Amino acid sequence: MRDSDRLVVPLARVGLDAIAEVGGKNASLGEMIQRLGPSGVRVPGGFATTAAAYRLFIAANGLRPVLAELLDGLDADDLAALQAAGQGARERLGQAELPPPLAQAILAAYREQCGELAFGGGPAVVAVRSSATAEDLPEASFAGQQETFLHVEGEAALLEACRRCYASLFTDRAIVYRQQHGFDHLEVALSIGVQRMVRSDLASSGVMFSIDTETGFRDAVLLTAAYGLGENVVQGAVNPDEWLIFKPTLEQGFAPILSRRLGSKALRMVYADPGVGDGRAVRNEAVSPEDSRRFALSDAEALTLARWACVIERHYGERRGVPTPMDIEWAKDGLSGELFILQARPETVESRRGGAVLRSWHLEPHTAEVITSGRAIGASVNSGRARVISDPSEIARFMDGDLLVTRRTDPDWEPILRKASGVVTDQGGRTCHAAIIAREMGLTAIVGTGDGTGRIADGDTVTLSCCEGDVGHVYRGAVPFRVEEQAIGDLPATRTRILMNVGNPEEAFHLASIPCDGVGLARLEFIIANHIRVHPMALLQPERVTAAADRAAIAALVAGYDAPADYYVDLLSQGMARIAAAFHPRPVILRFSDFKSNEYARLLGGAAFEPAEENPMIGWRGASRYYAPAFRAAFALECRALRRVRELMGLANVIPMVPFCRTPEEGDRVLEVMADEGLVRGRDGLEVYVMCELPSNVIGAEAFAERFDGFSIGSNDLTQLTLGLDRDSALVADLFDERHPTVKEMIRLAIRTARRCGRKIGICGQAPSDYPDFARFLVEEGIDSISLNPDAVVPTRIAIAALEAELDAAASAGGLTPAARG
Repeated sequence: MRDSDRLVVPLARVGLDAIAEVGGKNASLGEMIQRLGPSGVRVPGGFATTAAAYRLFIAANGLRPVLAELLDGLDADDLAALQAAGQGARERLGQAELPPPLAQAILAAYREQCGELAFGGGPAVVAVRSSATAEDLPEASFAGQQETFLHVEGEAALLEACRRCYASLFTDRAIVYRQQHGFDHLEVALSIGVQRMVRSDLASSGVMFSIDTETGFRDAVLLTAAYGLGENVVQGAVNPDEWLIFKPTLEQGFAPILSRRLGSKALRMVYADPGVGDGRAVRNEAVSPEDSRRFALSDAEALTLARWACVIERHYGERRGVPTPMDIEWAKDGLSGELFILQARPETVESRRGGAVLRSWHLEPHTAEVITSGRAIGASVNSGRARVISDPSEIARFMDGDLLVTRRTDPDWEPILRKASGVVTDQGGRTCHAAIIAREMGLTAIVGTGDGTGRIADGDTVTLSCCEGDVGHVYRGAVPFRVEEQAIGDLPATRTRILMNVGNPEEAFHLASIPCDGVGLARLEFIIANHIRVHPMALLQPERVTAAADRAAIAALVAGYDAPADYYVDLLSQGMARIAAAFHPRPVILRFSDFKSNEYARLLGGAAFEPAEENPMIGWRGASRYYAPAFRAAFALECRALRRVRELMGLANVIPMVPFCRTPEEGDRVLEVMADEGLVRGRDGLEVYVMCELPSNVIGAEAFAERFDGFSIGSNDLTQLTLGLDRDSALVADLFDERHPTVKEMIRLAIRTARRCGRKIGICGQAPSDYPDFARFLVEEGIDSISLNPDAVVPTRIAIAALEAELDAAASAGGLTPAARG
């Protein structure tokens, strides 16, 4: 074997079995070039130096005893000692010469592997990346401890970059990393990867995970993108665009973009003068307002990258023999328009968390002021003293348990983060350094606030809350909160399906980890009121909105859409899809909108379209709106959103449900409107359910069963209309009782009629979990499903299982009717 073959190897000739030779990063690149290229995954070509080359460099310069003297017995918690040892090691390696055989092998490979990559006849421009033999391993997830040098041009610059890569094996953060993970400083070697420089400075780049990083939901790809080189996204210097894409139906050929969020992308990292990459070779420039308002990738490109993520994840899982969610860096070349994968390593935070206990945080009622808000990382809450710090050298001011507030973080901040209980940053998205390390360390984190360092005072007590959805809030003072834990392992099976009520799509992935049989009630009202915020008719007939403030607010919300109504359909379909994907392939019963007129009037522009009703509770609501000339076009938007979810995204587990349908004939009219909008009951497996919440639904259940595929008992409305009381009135509140014999008789009749007609029937409401005797009544009557609020699912499942066992035993002894057998 030639010395050059021992010192340098083409990436296309290495794979995952070569980690000891070329480190985790380069081994992974070679694995993808060899194995995944035929599947369309593109990785820039190049070469790598070997561990043997590094050891030759160390031996030729007599560095081993020098490094041993600097590092033996080092206390990494002693900041001064750490900095002195790291600086000393880097100086020794930075001043050392590359042995001639190694330098010659690197230059020969550069000419052979990269010469064809030069533009205009000049020297090839390459990226020079460090790949330690102790990184990207399953048990060691803190990659990025060594340096990468971009836009390296020419042979002299390449050799200098290689020397600096070797020196970066002894950055302070890399020394701490190895000591934490039990690696011997002198036994870890460093491989250098040299690849074609993807010209993402002229396009975009970012990070993606083949798992939802906040919840551990494994069926989604989280993709982030910003303009220019990828360092801004990785380090959190920008708030990137974000896509969430559903893997199962993506691989079936659908386009399941569950959510799409436009980031500000205020900066673009581009090349400055060619050089080694020590800060002179790249610079940040401002992004124009026009570019900032556009996504950095097309949806088609986002879907391509997500498909590659699925291919990469599946391959690495097969190689390791266990499911292996991946952390992937990508870039788009602005010259060729091609997409490339720059790095892929196992994700080792959410994918390793056990699911035996569901932990949830809840704020107690409070009136605390919101100081600032940003992207919530995780779902925890933490209170403490804020320390506003601009540089990691200020570590002496930071005490254990403090909350770090800073512009952004990078690996140099990790000594401070190890002492923190939470972190707030001005910049960054869900895949930035601060977010990733917060998940690693179990910290409460809010990133991308924009103004946190300016609004939070150093030394003040604040509360970081990530338990309220995708948006995290920083509250003034110590807001009381509680933590609930619920064991969810080894739950008993039940004949009665235990479903869940879900309103907020942002909670769906988290809630899907609770063992249940699907969603019995997904409400559109939350999506419309909290995400869309605009009355649908105000988008279809904007000229009727006269309030200047409403017109301005609506214009800001719909900016970037070709038509205002597209905004409504887009956000509504994303909300529907996120819930449907979270529980896929389990059924998700999605109720069409059921706002009352006074509630619709509170939406932006709503006052122009809503009547003043004396009793909206029994007025123009539910089905009666859907075919009415004044609202039919708005209902058509709901149908368009549902079609997009089912047909474009492939989420056919969604079952639409019609609320407050007073007569069978009204049901016919609603089904006709749905058919006109392309939602034909029975076509492509489409089922349509109806709420059973009026006495007419019970008495006429047989006629409704001819038109609909199932029923869901709405016990609140059924109780108020059976007993003739307004459930919003405090004057008669004491009379409201779902367990009243008259109400139970209505429910009994509905269940028996539905079963006789061969239709499914369930109930959505809290009563079965609040009242064990009511749950017993429902099970004895043979109800098919009970849909509950999330906190009641586990205890109710346990109670129903015990009840069914008791009823089975009694039935075997002849003590119960066949109805009790379910």
